[in-house]
Amino acid sequence: MTINGTAVAVSLFHSLSDATRLEIVRRLAEGEARVADLTRDLGLAQSTVSAHIACLRDCGLVAGRPEGRQVFYSLSRPELLDLLAAAEALLAATGEAVALCPRYGVTDDVAAS
Repeated sequence: MTINGTAVAVSLFHSLSDATRLEIVRRLAEGEARVADLTRDLGLAQSTVSAHIACLRDCGLVAGRPEGRQVFYSLSRPELLDLLAAAEALLAATGEAVALCPRYGVTDDVAAS
């Protein structure tokens, strides 16, 4: 089966569209971390972090490096850092318009987190 390039791009951006997954990616951009580290750093439940790490791993964006009984997670593709930097630049240029977008803009739920 051939997968349409647009569909693949939609899947990539969908994998990053969840606030928790994006926070995990941003944290891993600083360096590898265990689930326990992410739980502490992001103030989230272990089960929540584990579920989102699994999603990011399944998408090929995060890789795990076992060390003894622990697994250290990191971004699997350096291009993801470039994507994050490009997103930051785009938000610096259009952030207010994006935040006020009636369809996808910042809601009270997102603004509070």
